[in-house]
Amino acid sequence: MWRRSFSSVAWKEKQKWDALVVGAGHNGLTAAAYLARSGLSVLVLERRHIIGGAAVTEEIVPGFRFSRCSYLQSLLRPIIIRELELEKHGLKLLKRNPSSFTPCLDGRSLLLGPDEALNRSEIAKFSTKDAVAYPKYEGQLNKFCVFMNSLLDSPTPEIVHDSPSFTGQLRDKLQKSMFWSRCLQQAYSMGQKDMLDFVDLLVSPASKVLNNWFEADVLKATLATDAVIGSTASVHTPGSGYVLLHHVMGETDGDRGIWSYVEGGMGSISLAISKAAVDAGARIETNAEVAEVMIDEDSGKATGVRLIDGTEIPSSFVLSNATPYLTFTKLVPQGALPEEFLVSIKNSDYSSATTKMNLAVDRLPQFECLKSASLEAGPEHMGTIHVGADTMEEIHTACQDASNGYPSKRPLIEMTIPSALDKTISPPGKHVINLFVQYTPYKLSEGSWEDSSFRESIARRCFSVIDEYAPRFSSSIVDYDMLTPPDLEREFSLTGGNVFHGAMGLDSLFLMRPVKGWSDYRTPLRGLYLCGSGAHPGGGVMGAPGRNAAHVVIKDLKTAAN
Repeated sequence: MWRRSFSSVAWKEKQKWDALVVGAGHNGLTAAAYLARSGLSVLVLERRHIIGGAAVTEEIVPGFRFSRCSYLQSLLRPIIIRELELEKHGLKLLKRNPSSFTPCLDGRSLLLGPDEALNRSEIAKFSTKDAVAYPKYEGQLNKFCVFMNSLLDSPTPEIVHDSPSFTGQLRDKLQKSMFWSRCLQQAYSMGQKDMLDFVDLLVSPASKVLNNWFEADVLKATLATDAVIGSTASVHTPGSGYVLLHHVMGETDGDRGIWSYVEGGMGSISLAISKAAVDAGARIETNAEVAEVMIDEDSGKATGVRLIDGTEIPSSFVLSNATPYLTFTKLVPQGALPEEFLVSIKNSDYSSATTKMNLAVDRLPQFECLKSASLEAGPEHMGTIHVGADTMEEIHTACQDASNGYPSKRPLIEMTIPSALDKTISPPGKHVINLFVQYTPYKLSEGSWEDSSFRESIARRCFSVIDEYAPRFSSSIVDYDMLTPPDLEREFSLTGGNVFHGAMGLDSLFLMRPVKGWSDYRTPLRGLYLCGSGAHPGGGVMGAPGRNAAHVVIKDLKTAAN
């Protein structure tokens, strides 16, 4: 069951909840689980008929269950999996090996994965120099990921906005000193050279980083997709190197950088977290759209929410899993927030150039470069399949098209086939295919996303590109679901269609996320907190914003009690 709704309306009649969570995305559910485990009464309110937000499984085509928005797992924090006992609640991860396949139009191909010998032999087909450099490159990124770990699982050392007691001030200074001391110790252990390389990665374009390491175009193009996926950035955009790191700092069962499918689709993550939350005492309601956050006129504090049907639900704390833009411009009444803060929220970057397509097919794609006649899934079907760009310049050209308001003439496509490993999501002999397509701008210079013929032409453009690598791919399609940036905004409340709840540039990370001065999940409106991907440490199916926000709420509750 993906739905969490109850026939009783007693939840509407409860006198007061300790905490309300707006949105049953994976971060909202994570926050609810931790809050309920601390003994609080918690209610989660979801606008849609189904829980999961962007981490959701839906049967759009009969017999085919799609991970409709997010489609791969790696970033979900290990500490959350352990603390919430998600495996006990049904979470089953399916490791991908190999993890990446890039077919080339010249008849060659590149497989990459956790097998060092495979990587060496595959890369050597293009460059023996790169084959030697690749494990060193992976080793350096792993060092940086270890450094980042301590930043992901804790709130930021934000400035204090209220006026704490003298004891509170001392405690705050001590906690900040400990935070920065840990960072300095880790920086010292890395050494000056690695720290300089780390800073270089953070601020540099991905193209510069990859050009410094490698010479083979196909290898650089394959790796560069991690730096731009889900964003509007080019490989030449300064700071895109960080996004490259962001997409490799996850793990599966302790194996760093390994991405996995989730049995039953990405909704299984949300379902497992929801079970942990419900077991701890939380209540989850679907078809319960929040219209606004209620505010006490005297204290200026959030006191609950008002549903779209007019029902008022009081609570001590409100946590919003919605985007910062939606939270502060739609849910919070006008005049309740400082103008400077609101301007910063409105001027944040919510742009998107991503279209997600979910395909039901009657056979696996057969790639021309492999000359394989087998109908069974092979190594090339297991991981992410990169098509549409054999060089970083082709990625940049595709980005430039979108910058001018046009869907890329030759789109960059990440194809995944979860049914190659997960036999629960498609009929026997048939398959589910995800296409993550870039670049398709939210605002078009010509045409309209509301025009069915225009949408069809863009879909066919994508299928035709895949046909170049896998002939007759188009003829295998039974049906498909297409989510353009406006569709992602309308269906999943993702402002601008941005899958990260806001850009992941250096000006929107850590102490700057969602905006400068408000990075610790608290907001200018007392009693209201952010717990979604628009808060630190950012987007992806991580759960970290939800867990961290819950701990901040619990801390504030204890402080108020003292």
